[in-house]
Amino acid sequence: MSEKTVLLADSVSGKATTMPLVTGSMGEPAIDIGKLHRDLGYFTFDPGFVSTASTRSAITFIDGDKGVLLYRGYPIEQLAKQASFLEVAYLLINGELPNARDFGAFEDQVTHHSMMHESLKNFLHGFHYDAHPMAMLCGSIASLSAFYHDTLDISDPEQRRLAAIRLIAKMPTFAAAAYRYSIGWPIRYPRNNLEYVTRFLHMMFEVPSEPLALNPVVAKALDLLFILHADHEQNASTSTVRLVGSTGANPYASIAAGIAALWGPAHGGANEAVLKMLAEIGDAKNVGKAVEKAKDKNSGFRVYKNFDPRATIIRETCHQVLSELGVNDPLLEVALALEEVALKDPYFVERKLYPNVDFYSGIIYKALKIPTEMFTVMFAIARTAGWVAHWLEQHTDKETKIGRPRQIYTGATTRDYVAITKR
Repeated sequence: MSEKTVLLADSVSGKATTMPLVTGSMGEPAIDIGKLHRDLGYFTFDPGFVSTASTRSAITFIDGDKGVLLYRGYPIEQLAKQASFLEVAYLLINGELPNARDFGAFEDQVTHHSMMHESLKNFLHGFHYDAHPMAMLCGSIASLSAFYHDTLDISDPEQRRLAAIRLIAKMPTFAAAAYRYSIGWPIRYPRNNLEYVTRFLHMMFEVPSEPLALNPVVAKALDLLFILHADHEQNASTSTVRLVGSTGANPYASIAAGIAALWGPAHGGANEAVLKMLAEIGDAKNVGKAVEKAKDKNSGFRVYKNFDPRATIIRETCHQVLSELGVNDPLLEVALALEEVALKDPYFVERKLYPNVDFYSGIIYKALKIPTEMFTVMFAIARTAGWVAHWLEQHTDKETKIGRPRQIYTGATTRDYVAITKR
């Protein structure tokens, strides 16, 4: 903690107090308001906690204005180019990149925890066949606490580590099982001779009657997407995992809560919204009109967000996938036409409104024939690495307290009860 302080004076009461200025290794400083209520009698009001740092974390750093995203200090550009998703997962959890021996052991543990209990097939069958896969995923992950009730001691570092391994290992298995159940296909067991992403694709798409012919570009593209979505600092779902975790809840309940938060269209559904936008445009010939509509602030039309460093990385992969697979899809033609305009039109360039990672990931998922309702599930598989990293970090942080936000009460003031016969 920095020795610098900030002076806060109350013009109403005349009281004043100093608040410590907290600084990290990178990023803006924060004011420690822990004694604000004690000294001045006030709480702070910050809807959405957009100006509030709720924790110290050494996992991910983001500077959106400068296009910086670091996992444990490593630029996302380097990790995306040189690392695998499992290597990134190890990094997020442990704080350092693994050597060959440590990575081999980690990969072996993940591989051998990828099976799901046979009883969970019956659990899945309890859902209606056309239930949303996120509903099945959320319920299945929460149910793991019933299967591993003998290893839920969160004060035991080894049990915490084992839970993290299980969650990373089993999330793709549950995701693929939910998808296959929804379309009436038999659930496929994970194949231990395949690496993480390829194993998942086989569980998703392989049928008993013939082996899956998998183009290497598919697995490579999906591995990259998982890396880019592995963590994104204190977003809504990660904060939810930490909030639930702060109560002492078991890891499976905490991650299930994160899945539920991710399900919200304002968070994990952005790439689905991209396809909806493309469908609204309908044809590449309509892109010009759509762009003009996007420039109208009163149109309500969805425009791109600010520059995302992940988008630059994924753009090349997106074009490679479309070229390699020879996909012929009218919506993808619309997407490429829209991308071309957005990268060149002065209106978008001057306002830094570039195609973001959700734009490209939605296109890639569609090209890989992953159904739209599975997009958020794919996000959850990747983000599990970040969720468990934050959950683990939280349980070694001596400053962790149960989350308890305050409120500004706007309801009725004190009033007396009136008997029902007199109302």
